[in-house]
Order: sequence, then C-alpha cells, then structure tokens
Amino acid sequence: MADASSGEHEPELPPHLELQRTRVVCAPDAPSYTESVQYSGAYMAYGVDNSLRIEDFCKNLRVEIISMNEEDIEFDIVGIDAAIANAFRRILIAEVPTMAIEKVYIANNTSVIQDEVLAHRLGLLPIKADPRLFDYKSEEENANEKNTIVFKIDVVCTRKGERVLNSSVTSDQMKWLPEGSEMPFNTMTKFTSFGSSQKNLPGLPAEGISCQYPDIIVAKLRPGQAIELEGHAIKGSGNIHAKWSPVATARYRMLPEVNLMEDIQGKLAEELVQKCPTGVFDIEDVGTDSVNCLLQSRRPLWQDQGTARCVASV
Repeated sequence: MADASSGEHEPELPPHLELQRTRVVCAPDAPSYTESVQYSGAYMAYGVDNSLRIEDFCKNLRVEIISMNEEDIEFDIVGIDAAIANAFRRILIAEVPTMAIEKVYIANNTSVIQDEVLAHRLGLLPIKADPRLFDYKSEEENANEKNTIVFKIDVVCTRKGERVLNSSVTSDQMKWLPEGSEMPFNTMTKFTSFGSSQKNLPGLPAEGISCQYPDIIVAKLRPGQAIELEGHAIKGSGNIHAKWSPVATARYRMLPEVNLMEDIQGKLAEELVQKCPTGVFDIEDVGTDSVNCLLQSRRPLWQDQGTARCVASV
C-alpha cells in the first residue's frame, strides 16, 4: 500500500486490462470478457492486488434506486461483478423470511377440491404481515402469539332465488383470528396457546393482518357445499419451501455503458436519436444548421446495424 504522505500513487492496470477486469464488451458477434478474474495475484506483475477486501468493497459499492412501490423495486448496483449480483438475487429468493400458512385444520370440506390440494393452495397465499414481528417456530414449541398467525375460513354456498351466493371462496374471506385458534370446538384446549391478543403486538399496523391480495380464488363451490377450516401461518424462508419466497421474480442484467466511437453529425445524428426510443441519445445544436449527437442515458435497449459502426456498448 502506497503512503499518501510520500506522494506515491497506488499502482494501476493498463487501460486494456482495466477494461477486461471491469467490463463485458458487447461485440456484434458475441460478448467478450464475461468471466470475473478471481485470483488475487492475477495482476501482481503490475503491483496491483486483486484480492477482495471488505474496505474496498464498501468504498466502491453504490446502490441507486430507480423505481419502487409496494410490489416492485428496480435499482442499480454499481461496483460489483455479476457473481455478487447473482448472489443478491438468490438471497432475495431464498433467504429473506416471510409468513406463510404451514398447517391447515379442516373441519368441513364438501367442495370438489381434495383436502391436500386445498391446503397446498392456502400455503401459497401471500400473507401481508411483517415477519420481523414474529419468531421462528420449532417443532417442539407450542403455537403462541409470537410465532403463529391464525386465519379462519367459514363459507357456505347457498341459492337465493336465481342467485348463487358464495360460489367462489376468495382470499378476502380468510379472516385473521388475533386471539388464536378456535379449534377444536367444544373443548377448553385449542391448537394454540396465546397469552395475549396479537392486536397488542408492537409495530402491528392498524389494519391488522390479512392476505396481500383480496381477490385470489381459493376454491369454487356449488349450492350446499361448504368449507370450514383454520390455517396457521409461521415464519420461514424460501430455501425451505417456495411458499416462503417473498418475490415472484428476481432478475438482474448488466447495465450498458455506451461510448460514441466518432462524432455523429447532421442527418445521421437525427437518425440515431429516432432509432433509439428509450432516450439514450439527444441532439445538440452547434449552430450553422448543424447538430451533434450526445449521450443522454445509461440505460439503452436498442440495436440497429445502420449506426452500429459509430457506437460501442460495454
């Protein structure tokens, strides 16, 4: 490590090696330099240490949120290679905990759906609950207000004149029981042993706990058919079962970096701007009825053979 007080600079790689180490070059036929250089001594001939150090990683890492709402988030991660980006993707899928129904106690099911299929469908319903408010439940532990959320479905399909009521059992008919289980009926001992109501949990939102989407169809019923059950949700992660995975899709792509290889002027500049509808390029008026093409964005989604000779993407 060079001493800053001595005026010495840290050794640097030649430009062509730095390009290979930090970029994937997209040529017309195939991409180049797609593999990461992992060996710490790969560039020792130039005095450059290629080992991964946590201090350098934190210094170079930058996260920029592009868009975010209750269901989706898109962000740029700058300063990492594809292997670490893929690790983040796999963590989102398999290691972020959520709440999902694990046990289903069925008191009555006269629908055409078998008990096992019905229990499987209930397990895949996304639960709108903060998993940080709950503990993991082991097989030996009793279900209590700290590790279990109880839901109840009690729906009977009836006919009223020409109308059929409750022909569809939807997720909004799954009611939260903050006091715990009501089963077995007519007994003092229930399937849960809540010491207090879950309404008193610190940090619980005022609207309580429910399914994330109210219009998911769980089952179809005909007049005279009924479903009565309880679903007990516990905390888990996607590496145990996909029902605990918090994301439907987690993907990444490498952010393009577009370089103009030569000045693009006149009609060719206007043509290039029109052929890229995502706003990567812009027009600069340089006077005397002449225009130049400028880079406007780093997020292009465009390809055209006519102007490819002027543009390189890495």
